[in-house]
Amino acid sequence: MVNKQQLIDKVTDATRLARKDVEEVINTFLENVIDKLSDDEKVNLTGFGIFEVRERKGRPGVNPRNPSEHITVPSVRVAKFRPGKTLKEAVK
Repeated sequence: MVNKQQLIDKVTDATRLARKDVEEVINTFLENVIDKLSDDEKVNLTGFGIFEVRERKGRPGVNPRNPSEHITVPSVRVAKFRPGKTLKEAVK
């Protein structure tokens, strides 16, 4: 697994840009993706994939603390990622 700081280090090494600049670019990218998803827009990175918001329907459930109690899990909006063709082929 690669965390955000490791990603910043890898991009810094690959591009020879200042670490501060790379961190700013990555943070700005993430902020923009979050902003677009919160506005219910898709973010399509050709070849990599699509970030989008979907509605997960409500459903009946069981209270884990009291299994005899039945509850209703409400519907929620969740962020989803669909990998693109290039990413799918690289992972194979």
